[in-house]
Amino acid sequence: MGKQNVISRAFRPGDRQRYRDKMQRGLDALARMLADGNFSFPHQQMGLEMELSLVDEGMNPSMSNAEVLEKIGDPSFTTELGQHNLEFNVRPRVLAGRGALELEDELRSSLVNADSKARDTGAKLVMIGTLPTLRSSHFDPRWLSHPARYGLLNQQICAARGEEILLHMAGTPLGEREQERLRSHAESILPSSACTSVQLHLQVAPEDFAAHWNAAQCLAGVQVAVGANSPFLLGKALWQETRIPLFQQATDTRPEELKNQGVRPRVWFGDRWITSIFDLFEENVRYFPSLMPESEEEDPVAALNSGRAPTLSELRLHNGTIWRWNRPVYDLAEGVPHLRVENRVLPAGPTVIDMLANAAFFYGAQRALAEQDRPLWSQMSFAAAEENFYSGARHGMNSRLYWPGLGWVPADELMLRKLLPMAYEGLRACGVSAEIGERHLGVLEQRCKTGQTGAAWQRETVMRLQRSRDRQPALIEMLRRYIELSESGEPVHTWPVT
Repeated sequence: MGKQNVISRAFRPGDRQRYRDKMQRGLDALARMLADGNFSFPHQQMGLEMELSLVDEGMNPSMSNAEVLEKIGDPSFTTELGQHNLEFNVRPRVLAGRGALELEDELRSSLVNADSKARDTGAKLVMIGTLPTLRSSHFDPRWLSHPARYGLLNQQICAARGEEILLHMAGTPLGEREQERLRSHAESILPSSACTSVQLHLQVAPEDFAAHWNAAQCLAGVQVAVGANSPFLLGKALWQETRIPLFQQATDTRPEELKNQGVRPRVWFGDRWITSIFDLFEENVRYFPSLMPESEEEDPVAALNSGRAPTLSELRLHNGTIWRWNRPVYDLAEGVPHLRVENRVLPAGPTVIDMLANAAFFYGAQRALAEQDRPLWSQMSFAAAEENFYSGARHGMNSRLYWPGLGWVPADELMLRKLLPMAYEGLRACGVSAEIGERHLGVLEQRCKTGQTGAAWQRETVMRLQRSRDRQPALIEMLRRYIELSESGEPVHTWPVT
């Protein structure tokens, strides 16, 4: 839902019809703006949002985000769905030049300061994809964060589904153990609070949006494969990036009957390549019922006729309740509209340098793919891109991914042979300092050579710890070591497994 204020109230049938009509007016206005070129694009900007978890001294979730935020006292930090979650919003900056090095310094100092303030309350910040010490009791609705929009979202999703949330998935075996399976029910959408991510934003020109979005879809599988950091949930060893199936299941409005009919989930990879950002907003209106039909007074077409950029409030709110892994964004800055691709596939952590390595790869490879004379998506089916995505999430660095001209290749080989050189070229085309490419992409290159992602380190550490203790104490000790190593700032491929 973004940060839009939503009033907690009961919606009436007429609200939904009015909201649908307003969204259609918004589509009409957006189509005119795209045709007339009414968008700002003075230079390419990047942005970053990071979701964090809070734990106490015992490594259990600390339901204290209100107290921690008061201590931090920085509007860049805000609430997220669960009371053990925070979100950190980094100010946008120009992609070219040395901006990424400045971003690295800003991230480190801001996170160190926030963690220091959190410790005053008895909590610690954790950058990790899924918090391994969460238990089913932490998904009780009373642990929703206090802003009304979270309670309303929970109410609307649960009402649409009409039954408990079902979490069910099978993992990849941990060592010589048998495959582990999870089957659990929840009375709220709070299981999605276990999914903490890094969201990368890239401002693009309207005429380039489709190419950048299609490129991002092509890259999603390898991104999640080499960035996996979410191997444990509710005590089970599951996917290398368990966030992916967990988030889809935890916000699913469909009972089994609608799934069987082929109704689309609200957490969605998509089903086709696009030719315009309009395709995605039109799909939103066509396929997905509104969850929170809160209409604003503005008529978007009338605003456009008067020479003012419309806020498109209804389209934007609705877009915020459809969680595409690469989401289209329409936004205003000082009344001037612009478009962004929001990449949502990556987990938080393990360290600042690891997250920026992932970001550098995304921005560089996306630019290179978007500028190819023969688009990759003209050589690759959309179904293959989706299969890559789920294979990368399930198997991490051990996945085999499809790439035109190479066929099915291991993720690390695809990165080293093809995509990292492409990312270097893409960063140069963006005007990014060579120093940044060498530093950040160099970290990713070493991760691919060692094969040690955050998920791989967590799994190997727990496997060794289980030689002398049960699973839950092993997870607690692993998380304690994880936090210590994360705070050292050294990239995850260098972390020892002891």
